Formats: sequence, C-alpha cells, structure tokens
Amino acid sequence: MVLSHKAKRNMYAFGPLPRQKRSGRVIGTHQKIDRVARRHLDKYLEERVAFPMVSKILHYEGSRGPDSIKMRSPGKDEPWHFITPSAISADEPLFISIRDHSVNLTKALSVHDEERAAFEAAWLAHAVVDGLTPAHHEPLDEQVKDMRASGHRKEQFRSRIIMSGDGSGKKFVQNNWRYWGAKGIMTTHTLFEAGVATTAKPLKFTGAILKRRDIARLDEIGFEAYYAEMIHDIDALQMYQQFKADGWTRTLARQTSQKLLPMVIRAVTLAWYDAYMKALEEKK
Repeated sequence: MVLSHKAKRNMYAFGPLPRQKRSGRVIGTHQKIDRVARRHLDKYLEERVAFPMVSKILHYEGSRGPDSIKMRSPGKDEPWHFITPSAISADEPLFISIRDHSVNLTKALSVHDEERAAFEAAWLAHAVVDGLTPAHHEPLDEQVKDMRASGHRKEQFRSRIIMSGDGSGKKFVQNNWRYWGAKGIMTTHTLFEAGVATTAKPLKFTGAILKRRDIARLDEIGFEAYYAEMIHDIDALQMYQQFKADGWTRTLARQTSQKLLPMVIRAVTLAWYDAYMKALEEKK
C-alpha cells in the first residue's frame, strides 16, 4: 500500500523513543535482518552515493515502523503484507508497497537525503521480510471475515483484536477462541514468528551474503520477478503447514537457520542494492 504524504509525515514526526543502538542484537527479527543486510551491502557502496548507516535505518523500525501504523491508525494507510503465493500479481498491495519504497529510496539516495533514505530503506526491508515470512502466506482477511460483525469499522483497533461476529454470546466466544485460542489463527501466527525470532538470535549469518547468481538474476529479470521466485521457493518448503501440524520442531529450526533467514537477508540486501545501483546511474 502506498502511504499518503500525511502518513509519512506522521512517521517522521515520532517523538523521542528509547535508544536503539542494540536493537536487533538481542530482540527484534526485523532489526537483526536489517543489521546483517546492511553489513553485507557495504562491499557494493561507492563514495559518490552514501547509503544510510544501520542506526539510521533502525530508527524507522519497531515503534516507528510499519507495524506501528496498526496501533496508531488501524485501517488508515495501513501496510498489508499478507499474500497468497499461488496467486501473486504485480498489483498485490505488498508489491505496490515494495515498488513505492524502492523508487523513493532511489530518489532519496540520488539527492543525498539521508533521513528520507533511512525511512524508505527501513520500510522497504520490512515489506520484503514480511512477504517471505511463511506466516504471511495465508489470506488473513479471508480467514476472519466471518468472525467480524457485519459493518464493523476496520479502523477501530478493537475490531482487530476482538472477533465479535454476528449473533449470540456463544458465537462471540467461538470466534475469539478460533482467533486467540490454542491453535487459533493469530496465536499460531504469533508463535511461529516467535520460533523464527528465537532461532535467529544467536546467528551471525555470514553465509547470507549476496551471491553472483543473485545479482545476475536481478540483472536478468528485475527485483520484483526475482522476489516472486523467492516467495515460491519459501512456500514450497511448507514450513507454516508443518508448524500447524507438529509445532516448532528441530526440522523447522534447521530450515529457518539454513534456508529461510539466509534467503530473507539476501532479499533485503538485494532490494537495497537494486535501489542503490539505480541511484548511482542517476548520478552519472
């Protein structure tokens, strides 16, 4: 989803928050991925165009990132990063968001607007990560549409956490159990991402650096098409389906550390690299 200018100004205008120097070292999967990807991007940077330091990028993650929109103004300019891998198209809200932030990042880099570049880099990375997360490969709206009251106000935060539905008090209890109960929709989603975060904590991901074939594939078909291929590769592992059936297992932990997270880090690095190389071209 393309953010309005007002929404972006609101994100820039966030007040002081706790220092985030160590963000991603101990907690925060998005922050950890950003740290590693930014380090891997270093080898491609030139003096002509500067890329924001990771501390600047992390300034626009967490409580200043896309997820905070759900809390501050749910339903208004809210990024939607759920997709159906078998039905990917260029007009997916996720792909529109990625395209928007990539173009804006290139523009910001080319005019040396460090603050804007940091914002766009953080939000671009967040969208890229979410699209490759197995828990985001199910259409959430389709799963919950029959749990919400008809005519519910999407912009109300309460409607996002309480599944009221239509009918009796019994239906109210049933809907919320399906959503928050054992093996409920949101409970399962949250526990899966917690497993990914726990697996990511101790790893340095030195093997997740861009490979020649990544850059060659980017040059051949462009980032969006290559990114779609990555989504299909992750979806083929059926990790979320395995988790729903068996919980967090050693097999899932191994797939996460050896396949999922390295691919996610390469995708973020590649998204930043693509925007950066375009900025270099504009400076010629």
